[in-house]
Amino acid sequence: MIKKILLALVVALPLCAWAQAPKFGVVSPDAIISGMAEFADAQKQVEEAAKTFEGEYAKIQDELKAKYAEFQKVMDDAATPQTIKDRRMQEIQELQQKAEQFAQSAQQELARKQQTLMAPVQEKLINAIKAVGTEGKFTMIFPDGAPAYVSSEVIDVTPLVKAKLGVKDTPAAAPAK
Repeated sequence: MIKKILLALVVALPLCAWAQAPKFGVVSPDAIISGMAEFADAQKQVEEAAKTFEGEYAKIQDELKAKYAEFQKVMDDAATPQTIKDRRMQEIQELQQKAEQFAQSAQQELARKQQTLMAPVQEKLINAIKAVGTEGKFTMIFPDGAPAYVSSEVIDVTPLVKAKLGVKDTPAAAPAK
């Protein structure tokens, strides 16, 4: 008798597990991040750094223009020896190369700064999505995109994540459907 009851339980338990349908959700990370105060702060810091680099690059360009104007005067002067003309040309080429190197290193530095500043914002978003998934007992939460088919059973958890983070809806942050 006990064996029959245990056998019935062993057979019934997996069926009970299947009775609970998986629960899927979608989230729109861009709509959430754009409304986070941390994101605005990070963007502001990156923009300030970019302005600093742009100012320095403008100084280099001004120096290059002045050298080029000086070079043009030397080239137009027939009395100037060719070795001086060649040296001036070389100076301009070196300055142009330095300007290009500066632009590349500035771009890399800005990318590193943005990545460093955005890492905590992204981590906070991921933790909020995980918390909503755990609290809502979701099987999976996918980023909102362009899937071939979305069932009516898929739940958009973007508002739940926004609420978890305290992000208010803004017209620019509203997800497009």
